[in-house]
Amino acid sequence: MLQKEELILLLYFIVIVLFICAFAIVFVLLFLKRKNMLILKQLEAKQKFEQELAKTQIEIKEHTLKNIGWELHDNVGQLLSVAKINLNMVKNGGETNPQVEEAKDVLTQAIQEIRSLSKTLNNDVVLKNGLAATIQIELERFNRLKFLEGVFTLKGAERQLEGSDEIIIFRMVQEFFSNVIKHSKAEKLTVVLHYAETELFIKLEDNGVGFCTETTPSNSGMETMKSRAALIGASFQLSSQLGEGTIFKLTYPYKKQVKNHV
Repeated sequence: MLQKEELILLLYFIVIVLFICAFAIVFVLLFLKRKNMLILKQLEAKQKFEQELAKTQIEIKEHTLKNIGWELHDNVGQLLSVAKINLNMVKNGGETNPQVEEAKDVLTQAIQEIRSLSKTLNNDVVLKNGLAATIQIELERFNRLKFLEGVFTLKGAERQLEGSDEIIIFRMVQEFFSNVIKHSKAEKLTVVLHYAETELFIKLEDNGVGFCTETTPSNSGMETMKSRAALIGASFQLSSQLGEGTIFKLTYPYKKQVKNHV
């Protein structure tokens, strides 16, 4: 009889121990799940904050660029136009002076270049013209000023992207162009825009001196391009070798069904 009671007590004890263990396991699992959820929420909040911060910085930069564009077009351009008018008056008042004619030609070219530059600084103009046309304007300016030979290729039917994304993509392209002009010593710059079915592929390539990506430290321009690519969900790649130029590649997935440019 005692053995039976002992067995029952032992069984009760085992059941209680198992229950306590199960409860402890469930408690730990729930605790870990809650902890992971809190960590995930913190990461999401941090990521959202960084995205909002990046958007704000881009908006500030775009506003600054727009103001600079206006100043160049309205103020500096106007002053140069007045100077050109005065030179015309000098020319009409007497015999032609070769130096006056040369100065007039230089002013005409300066006015044209300032107007062209002001357009690429103003995001409203970029949105109006579209990505492809705005890139072409930049390349035409390089060709006109004999910085290098710019070659543009458009594949597929051009699509209208989301406005803010289109501006960000163009600023990334502009950043690459700026580095090419400043550092590459390139004679040729090739640009390919391929509007595929679901993605936009961009390839920029120069034939300059290149650089070693492993030994060259990442600069602020590179970090800016990386953060901008991440902000719009695009994949970005920059490759280069000494003596073999530099290649920029960007793949941007369309976020929604968009219409072709008319």
